Amino acid sequence: MDTTPLIQIKQVSKQYKGATFLSLDAVDLQINRGEVYGLLGPNGAGKTTLISILCGLIKPTSGEVLISGKSFKTDDKEIRKTIGVVPQEYALYPKLTAKENLLYFGSMFGMKKSELKPIVSTHLDQLGLLPFADKKIKTFSGGMKRRVNLIAGILHNPELLFLDEPTVGVDVQSKQAITTKLQELNKAGTTIIYTSHHLREAQDLCSLVGIIDSGKIIAENTPAKLISETEDARNLEDVFIELTGRELRDYA
Repeated sequence: MDTTPLIQIKQVSKQYKGATFLSLDAVDLQINRGEVYGLLGPNGAGKTTLISILCGLIKPTSGEVLISGKSFKTDDKEIRKTIGVVPQEYALYPKLTAKENLLYFGSMFGMKKSELKPIVSTHLDQLGLLPFADKKIKTFSGGMKRRVNLIAGILHNPELLFLDEPTVGVDVQSKQAITTKLQELNKAGTTIIYTSHHLREAQDLCSLVGIIDSGKIIAENTPAKLISETEDARNLEDVFIELTGRELRDYA
């Protein structure tokens, strides 16, 4: 059994051009295979920057990121094959049907149509969308779009899945369907990196939580231990407020 951390983040810093501050400040982090890791933080704390670096979308100013011991500098294509990304924005074509969208995204992963069709049908069925497979995305509710969005990111059975607010703005039934699917994926071996402002959901879903603020990881542990180690905390939201404060983090 490979005990090497799936993700190794070594002294990673990021300063955007023209910025007077570091978006990430010497972050050190290891994430093991099989975790559901919640990366939580206020607006502007550095979550999106760190996830973007882990996905290979932007480069750090300094430091190193290794995924399965490989670096984007030398093994970019190989790493990308093992990653799935489910963005907060709907990454779907509204004038195409659900099935057409998924067949297209599957082809982008290099999958053949003959192998894709049963995979697409299985996922649609598991998420209650098979009766709507041939309906255009523009007719779907928000919850239905979220479920298709999730399927688009997991068609190639990624080893590592990044999720940004996967249940934002959906109904209770869709949220339950998405959460159940994520738990099944994790049980089957997929490591999940999850960001959300739904702290109750994170408390229930995540095996490990890292709280980031001002570009630094300021706490990391299981949800239960974070709660037990924070005075008067009843839940993860209490921990979050205690560590990051009550000051509004609006920015434009």
